[in-house]
Amino acid sequence: MKKAVSGLRAWMVQRFTALYLLAFFLFSLLHFAFAPPDSYQSWRTWVTAPAVLNATALFFILLLLHAWVGLRDVAMDYARSLPLRVTLLATLALVLTGLGMWALQILLSA
Repeated sequence: MKKAVSGLRAWMVQRFTALYLLAFFLFSLLHFAFAPPDSYQSWRTWVTAPAVLNATALFFILLLLHAWVGLRDVAMDYARSLPLRVTLLATLALVLTGLGMWALQILLSA
């Protein structure tokens, strides 16, 4: 029974993150369609506004979580041997952690 709960949790995380990613993408698309920045400074002012900066940080966190859940499921489905699966998941965790630290560095320097 525990595997069913774990699978349901992963499914819910995947759906929730997908909804937020879509909403953020549409919000950004509509903002730039109706109020395109006329200079780098106006774009930077919009991006560094606290609400947009927090929404962008949440976007990257949820993007990495979405990628983790999806790629973890693929690795668990197709990597049959345990050593290969552990290696793939460890590599994936390192790559996603590195990407998360890179995104955090960019957001903090904005």
